[in-house]
Formats: sequence, C-alpha cells, structure tokens
Amino acid sequence: MNIALVQQSASPDRDLNRRNGLEAVRRAAERGAALVCFAELAFDPFYPQRPATAEVRSLAETIPGPTTDVFSRLARELGVVIVLNLFERDGTETFDSSPVIDADGTILGVTRMVHITEYECFHERGYYTPGDRGAPVYETAAGRIGVAICYDRHYPEYMRALALNGAELAVVPQAGAVAEWPDGLYEAEMRVAAFQNGYYVALCNRVGKEERLTFAGESFVCNPAGEIICRAGAGTEEVLCCDVDLELVRDSHARRLFLRDRRPELYPGWL
Repeated sequence: MNIALVQQSASPDRDLNRRNGLEAVRRAAERGAALVCFAELAFDPFYPQRPATAEVRSLAETIPGPTTDVFSRLARELGVVIVLNLFERDGTETFDSSPVIDADGTILGVTRMVHITEYECFHERGYYTPGDRGAPVYETAAGRIGVAICYDRHYPEYMRALALNGAELAVVPQAGAVAEWPDGLYEAEMRVAAFQNGYYVALCNRVGKEERLTFAGESFVCNPAGEIICRAGAGTEEVLCCDVDLELVRDSHARRLFLRDRRPELYPGWL
C-alpha cells in the first residue's frame, strides 16, 4: 500500500491553503496513494506562535464544516483515505483536531490532541481544550489508523494506547520548528514508538517560514522495526509517497512478543 504525507507551507489565506491541499491529494492519488496525511493546522498559520486573544474562537471551524466538506467529496471521488488536522470549534470550546475521512467520504471520527503544552512560540493552552476522546483507532479502507497529534507523540502511554486499540499505522500531524530539538531526537522517539508498539509511524511536519518560527519539514515514515523507510526534504514543499506493508505489523517483535508479555496487573494506572 502507498501512503502520502503532504508537506506544504501555510499562508494567511485559508482558502488558498485548502486549494493547495486538494491539489496535493490529487497528485498523491495519481501516484497511487491509498492514504493522504496532512501536518498540524495544515491550512492555517500556526496560531500559537502568539498568545491567544479573546477573538481566538473566531479562527476555528466546525467538523463537519467547510474544510471537511471539500475533502470528503474529494476522498469519495478518488477513493482515498484522508487524515486532516484543523483548529476545531465545538460549542464554546476549541480543539486541535484530526478528522479521519474514509475512502467513501465518510468522517469516521475526530481525534483531539489530549496533552496541551505552553512555552515560547507554542502558547497552546489559550487555543486548545484538552482532548476528551482518548486514543481512537479507525477501521479505514487503508487499514487501522490511529492519530497522535504533535505533542501527544511525547507520551509513551498514548502511543501504547494506539497499539492496544489495534493501530497498524500511527499518523502524527506535527508542527516542528527548525532547531527545536537536538539532531535526530524526534525521529529516534518515533522509531522507538514504532518498534515498541509494532506499527508504522507516519510523521507529517509543517514547513515554511512564519511570523516567529520556521518549520522544518523532514516528514518521515518508519516501519514496525523502527527503521526510517522514507523521508521528505528539509524546508521543501512536497508530497512524500511511501510504500508500506501492513503484514509487517502482524510479524513485528511488538505484536509477537512485547504486547503478548505485558503484565499490566503490576503497573495499575498505566496501560
């Protein structure tokens, strides 16, 4: 199976960004992708670079809503699964959310970022309510997919929850800046998660210079053995396509050994 990670910059024009994203899905489908994934807040500037103001709710959109409507139609037309990431408004609350759209255009569900951080240029607590939907896994036409939105990837218990819920692929929409982490550290973190949990990890990062941050790109896919098998360029706008074999999930060390030999009765409160 082929999957695609869309590494694109975001201007202040949501409509333009959305059109660029729709075109990227078409290019990915032409190259045989069954699943297309987008980075964190793919169609908006990265708002948390600045502390939130009273007008923050007006920046968010509903799910279903304008963005999911157009991508659902395209998913149905092309027969591809699409994982988005949006600034969601639900009543009086706002979330960092990833709707998962199946190949028939159905929104299977919405994963919301669970862990919300706060530090320089990542003033997220003023924007996002902590997610309330756990670590769902979706049965899609492209396999069993879970989503770990950006900061959630740092929590081994969340990544393990995706495995326990049956994920074959963990999609990670990220907003990672240049020089934010020591060289290779965030890749190593995802390689370990893939190996320990026996699934593929597809991390899709933002790219481009914005108001206070320059996003790094370098999206990548690693297999259940923890090996990087595809990588996008640093600072480039591109659609990274990668072949994955979900049979490797079943045969992974984690699925044959690590998950089998867990003893959760000895660590209550953990997973």
